[in-house]
Amino acid sequence: MLIKSPKPSALKENQVTDEGIYQSRRTLLKSLGFIGASGLLAQTSTANAGLFDLFKKNPVKAFTVSPLKYQQAPLEISVTAQILTPEAKVTSHNNFYEFGAQKSQPAQLAQQFKVKPWQLTISGHCNNPLTLDYDDLFSSFELEERIYRLRCVEAWSMVIPWLGFSLTKLLQKAQPNSRAKYVVFETLYDPEQMPGQKNRRLGGGISYPYVEGLRIDEAMNPLTLMSVGLYGKTLPPQNGAPIRLVVPWKYGFKSIKSIVAIKFVEQQPANTWNTLIPNEYGFYANVNPTVDHPRWSQASERRITSGGLLARNRIKTQMFNGYGEEVAELYKGMDLSKYY
Repeated sequence: MLIKSPKPSALKENQVTDEGIYQSRRTLLKSLGFIGASGLLAQTSTANAGLFDLFKKNPVKAFTVSPLKYQQAPLEISVTAQILTPEAKVTSHNNFYEFGAQKSQPAQLAQQFKVKPWQLTISGHCNNPLTLDYDDLFSSFELEERIYRLRCVEAWSMVIPWLGFSLTKLLQKAQPNSRAKYVVFETLYDPEQMPGQKNRRLGGGISYPYVEGLRIDEAMNPLTLMSVGLYGKTLPPQNGAPIRLVVPWKYGFKSIKSIVAIKFVEQQPANTWNTLIPNEYGFYANVNPTVDHPRWSQASERRITSGGLLARNRIKTQMFNGYGEEVAELYKGMDLSKYY
């Protein structure tokens, strides 16, 4: 009989987020004073209340998701648990400014988002540039189920299940050459479909398209996931349909959604939040309890669990969000207070 011991980063059943608390997390954060990137432009909520009310009174037809075939990832590269967070609440509150800066706006304003046709291009310093269409995203690689901790820069945390494939497999297919030092990701730019891109106030004042980047060794780490689904089904648009990045040891804003372009580059790219507010949001964005955000501590986090809205679920934040065993070597010798 084969017996495997869980890693320190492995999730326990009692750490999985409860459905009822997930939906209330924004209210809770406000009461605790933890308002971060998604609260920078609070005036957006008032300015666009009329638009949002229209969707509440006249809800659009829900986006259709489809079942996916997948396997459980090998234990060696997947930090998983057997309990899944209820689907409905994970898809009801989202950070996706392309569909509005309020947590509830993406679920309302993204429901007519069209993912077909879709193209994901991989280019830059590589020997085999690629273009994948919508069907390729689901057929080119065997899909795995993984459950990862999500640590928001706003100092709340939760657990979310994903379906997808290792980014390494995709990048290796493109055959990056010796000049490829970084990997840049870009979200779809379509103001007609994404109202936050068309209305600057609705979209939080960001210059679009949204851009993120990783060092190539970070991108090649086995934990880095390209997700195409949640809870056994394709991603809904508010969660980044049809394909998004998941980097579990970094703050959530690094996990870029609705990706249309990946490019190998030689120089460190300028990512969206670092460009907008460089003293608050660094390029690396590794979860680090010893490096505070300028406006609040990162030493602890509000773990969203089953204890109810007023439950004392404050826990100490773990370095690299608990994935240090898998990723700490990537940053050996670096000053992580400088490269935050």
